[in-house]
Amino acid sequence: MLIYKEASIRGAWIRWFICTLLSLLHGVIAETSTTLDIMTKYPLIDGHNDLALRLRMHFKNKLSNFSIHNNSNVATDIRRLTAGHVGGQVFAAYVLCTAQDKDAVRLTLEQIDVIRRMCTENPEMELVTTAEGMRNSAKIACLISIEGGHSIDSSLPALRMFYQLGVRSMALTHNCNTPWAESSSSFYPNYQRKNNSLTDFGKAVVNEMNRLGMLVDLSHSSWETARAVLKHSTAPVIFSHSSAYAICNNVRNVPDDLLLLLKENGGLIMVNFYSSFVACSYNANVSIVADHFDHIKRVIGAKSIGIGADYDGAQGFPKGLEDVSKYPALIEELISRNWTEEELAGVLRLNFLRVFRKVEKVRDDFLHISPSEVEISLSEVNNSCRVMLIHPVLPKSSHRNGNAPLMPVKALIYFILLWIQLQ
Repeated sequence: MLIYKEASIRGAWIRWFICTLLSLLHGVIAETSTTLDIMTKYPLIDGHNDLALRLRMHFKNKLSNFSIHNNSNVATDIRRLTAGHVGGQVFAAYVLCTAQDKDAVRLTLEQIDVIRRMCTENPEMELVTTAEGMRNSAKIACLISIEGGHSIDSSLPALRMFYQLGVRSMALTHNCNTPWAESSSSFYPNYQRKNNSLTDFGKAVVNEMNRLGMLVDLSHSSWETARAVLKHSTAPVIFSHSSAYAICNNVRNVPDDLLLLLKENGGLIMVNFYSSFVACSYNANVSIVADHFDHIKRVIGAKSIGIGADYDGAQGFPKGLEDVSKYPALIEELISRNWTEEELAGVLRLNFLRVFRKVEKVRDDFLHISPSEVEISLSEVNNSCRVMLIHPVLPKSSHRNGNAPLMPVKALIYFILLWIQLQ
């Protein structure tokens, strides 16, 4: 009888264990199924990816040397983008701050070229330039951004030409100040100034981006510059790859007062996954990333949130979010925290599309406004490499007599004054 009772107890424990295990497995399978259903219905649009930087660093922009379908040297390839349910990707054309006042424009053109080639030479990808194009694409839609206002060399015509090449977003700064906007980083000594985080020319840049229909990106900008832009811009703006300062107190993240201004502006913060920005250390996981989403949702609501993971732009991503195939892990975590399908649909793509459409609506409202002819002053640029294309007026008599042309007195005085100004 005792043996029978022991066997009965063991059997009960085994049945309990099996039932519990099946219940847990059912929950996991159901959650995974829900995640895949949502991500299939709403393919992710990620706001920031630096694959083009890796193409320059490791392959000298030679696509013939790079296997984009399956490449373990980077965090981004077509196989993993597909596995991560990515339907749209904003690819950054980024050049180092050390190129400022030198060949930043040329280098940026080369980065735009490699993005355009990558997205037009692979049948799984499609280069788009509008919110409608991104929404309707059945492929991995590519949008081009510029990461750092130093790429336009303080020139509105250069900004417009980048737009003509397909650029639809620009971060006002990277880790260096420009002559007209301030970076969150103090690493580079460029263009230090006090109490002028967005100059008059900086406001002209924002105005022209609003007129063109370009997304103004405040990731990497100082809080003072971000605050000034949020108060000045007619169109909604984005933080393409920034997280919540309240969770990780890194100056690259966004404090609550700026989040509130962002909501007022109608803009979007796209959460960065880089471990140092989400955990303030290299020890991060999916849960701490989800904490940023929860915090921002509490402060300004889920409609103001997107994803801008920053893959291939940094080294060190959370466990479980190592590359572009791992986005479902985050969505599963948010589902477990009771995020609704409507909220997740917004985070995955609808919020970005809504903001992009509003930016285009402002553009359409500004069709009657001519391109800006505002120029930055030489005193603000303070760059000896900047050339003023002014031909001196030559006296006709010098040509008639066959003598070498002499510079007129007025032109000579002008160049002397210019030289003094640049000292």
